[in-house]
Amino acid sequence: MKDQIILSLLALFGLASCSNNSDDNYEEVTTYPFVEAEFGSSIDLENLANYANQAVPTYITKNNSQGNLITDKGATLGRVLFYDKKLSSNNTISCSNCHIQANAFADVSVASQGVNGTTGRHSMRLINVRFANEAKFFWDERAVNLETQTTMPIKDHGEMGFSGQNGDQSFSDLIVKLNAVGYYRELFKFVYGTEEITETKIQTALSQFIRSIQSFDSKYDVGRALAPNDGAQFANFTAQENQGKNLFLTPPTFNASGVRTSGGLGCAGCHRAPEFDIDPNTKNNGIIGTIAGTGIDITNTRAPSLRDLVKLDGTTNGSMMHTGVITSLQQAIGHYGTINIAPGNNNLDSRLRPGGVGQQLNLTATEVNSVIAFLRTLSGSDVYTNPKWSNPFN
Repeated sequence: MKDQIILSLLALFGLASCSNNSDDNYEEVTTYPFVEAEFGSSIDLENLANYANQAVPTYITKNNSQGNLITDKGATLGRVLFYDKKLSSNNTISCSNCHIQANAFADVSVASQGVNGTTGRHSMRLINVRFANEAKFFWDERAVNLETQTTMPIKDHGEMGFSGQNGDQSFSDLIVKLNAVGYYRELFKFVYGTEEITETKIQTALSQFIRSIQSFDSKYDVGRALAPNDGAQFANFTAQENQGKNLFLTPPTFNASGVRTSGGLGCAGCHRAPEFDIDPNTKNNGIIGTIAGTGIDITNTRAPSLRDLVKLDGTTNGSMMHTGVITSLQQAIGHYGTINIAPGNNNLDSRLRPGGVGQQLNLTATEVNSVIAFLRTLSGSDVYTNPKWSNPFN
């Protein structure tokens, strides 16, 4: 009905998609009335936000966007899809409900609300996902890449409800639904040259938008830009922050009982600087519970970048780990300080069980506080407020 009203108004005021020149030849003029009516100034297709050519520090070398390079057009469509509740079966849930910009695209709730219940795992932060060697997604790596991941929540009965099972409509029904929306007909033609909507096109656009979300304006980045390598002292760091960085980067030395006798914490063995992404070969980290609190789950081996774990003021962007059981940086470090190998956990990462026993780092309060101080240097500010990553429907 809204689309019909807009078309009627265009006809009433004599607006057309072509204009007559002096030679009586018709020159096509492209207009986007539905996009303009829905989004106003938040999306200007004649003046797109910069997604494709954002500045990336020279020391950042990882890039998993091969085959689907970010474009301004594609990421703009992806932004609309990311925030549009029409992608859920009852028009109440969008990707942004679980991945909130104000929380570094994480959720403060342990389990995120879906159309038919809540998520089985805590929603993962979406920061710098482009700059990682690990191409698989979800905590248990069940999605082979980001493109595949983007539509899996849409096709999940509990999350967005187009599963085609349990009485749900199918993903094909979603395609029909979106085809009836005027701004999608305009946007898909703008991006792909045709109004045709397909799952692949949705995946491509959503992935481009998500990969565009980057954070490189932290205190760490200021120091790293002036340093020859991560191991050097950062001129802008306090003594405590430099000590924390050294502890983070330096591997520990253990005795036969798995007790640290020297060295650091070895965090970088799994969370590798300067991207602080997860090593693709990482196994379970010792947390094997479920959000429901019953049974065990040893399949969770992925993690987001450690960037923007907390805001600049130190408050968290929600709880951590797939169960949301960790609520502070102190708790996170404490977990790795003493690893207890739970019965049935045959997937514990070998780096956490030196000599076959759970590691004991014997951390001092000074060491814990130093590592916390360093982890706080990994947080920026732009990602929380930049309009190009914000809700275009507001």
